[in-house]
Amino acid sequence: MKVTVCELRNGPTGLDRDWQALIEHVAFKKSDLVLLPEMTFHPWLAGTSQVKAEHWQAAVNAHDDWLTRLSDLKTRIVIGTRPVIQDEKRLNHGYIWHSDSGYIPVHAKYYLPDEKGYWEASWYERGDQNFTVIQSDGIKFGFLICTELWFAAHAREYMQQGIDLLVCPRATPKHSADKWLAGGRTAAVISGAFCLSSNFSGPNIEESEFGGTGWVIEPEEGGVLGVTSADRPFLTAEIDLAVAHKAKTTYPRYVVE
Repeated sequence: MKVTVCELRNGPTGLDRDWQALIEHVAFKKSDLVLLPEMTFHPWLAGTSQVKAEHWQAAVNAHDDWLTRLSDLKTRIVIGTRPVIQDEKRLNHGYIWHSDSGYIPVHAKYYLPDEKGYWEASWYERGDQNFTVIQSDGIKFGFLICTELWFAAHAREYMQQGIDLLVCPRATPKHSADKWLAGGRTAAVISGAFCLSSNFSGPNIEESEFGGTGWVIEPEEGGVLGVTSADRPFLTAEIDLAVAHKAKTTYPRYVVE
């Protein structure tokens, strides 16, 4: 199958232009799956610690509107995260959108940072720590949303569930791009799954930028099949899920705990 990762600018003007370019890229590459950054369709709320309920609601509304446009990509599967209000709680929900079945909420982010530029624990609440694979089109998916990538035991849990694709929507800074790529390589090896990640690019808070560097990583040795950049914001790779199946039988995945 062909999978596409990306880096998108985090602002209405830049996003509109990037979205049209992404539509054209996906059509040209005939991608089967597109992964989007974390909470894609609204300016990044957690850049400030000043929490305002009306801003969260505006982000929810923006995602409601944009989710109706996912079909513009003309691909089978689109994956991302979005803000929601559920049972009076604010949550960051990972989802899978399928061209046949539409929007399916999958996993609410559990591990939340709270620091300059990334005041997430201030803005919304933890999910229920449910790290269970979900199947779509016969493919087993698992989510590690941004900071969740650093909790490697869940990558191992996913491996034991027979995961094929580990998806990591992110909103992470430029100065730590190399560290995040190293984390993605480790998660691919531990899970025995192809690891995909997309991120924002461009300004976040004053004197800080998002880091881009979306990636596709293979599961056997953690080899990087490609990364995005400012000059190449979209990356499509052709992958063979049989490689992920085989990886589960090899070191270190087979080792008994």
